[in-house]
Amino acid sequence: MAQQLLLVRHAALAAEHKGRYIGATDVPLGPSGLEQSRALAHLLALKKPLKCFCSPSVRARQTAQAISEYMSLPTQVDDDLQEVDFGQWEGKKFDEIAAGYPDEVKQWAEHFEDFTFPGGESVEAFMERVRRAADRVAHDPAETVLAVTHGGVIRHMICHFLGLEPWRYILFDVQYSTCATVRLFNGKGILTGLNERWLGEGG
Repeated sequence: MAQQLLLVRHAALAAEHKGRYIGATDVPLGPSGLEQSRALAHLLALKKPLKCFCSPSVRARQTAQAISEYMSLPTQVDDDLQEVDFGQWEGKKFDEIAAGYPDEVKQWAEHFEDFTFPGGESVEAFMERVRRAADRVAHDPAETVLAVTHGGVIRHMICHFLGLEPWRYILFDVQYSTCATVRLFNGKGILTGLNERWLGEGG
């Protein structure tokens, strides 16, 4: 089984997507995204991953490509690493959602695990596939495994490995183009790093 898991959120999107719910919508990285990905590759090279799993979304694949090319790292696309499908909320800011779907937002807050995004994915189905992906990466024979994915996936995967209730995902602020490091012991984890960035030689 893997002993260390590196969870990387894809690099930044274009400015017009800032603050918007972008889940299943397949948008590429923004102008600074590729540069961020190449910088992050320097940090990840020090951690010596031997295998990379990647979300099928173009933004994640672009991030993973820049990283894998730097390290000649084999990469495998895993559909379960895709971000949640927000349905009719895709592309909207929270104030727009709160104004247009007040009852649904209340249900989301009060009945988190039973909620289905309007026209999108249920939280239950999302968490189930995140658990499937977590199990695959944890059982990979490589000592250190990298997963390039999305903020929501990473937050729920941290909760899964740390044995936290799923709603506690809100405690973790996972930023673009950063790495969260989880040390694994018999399938359980300890979070040893969050929002790790490349600070340059000696940084």
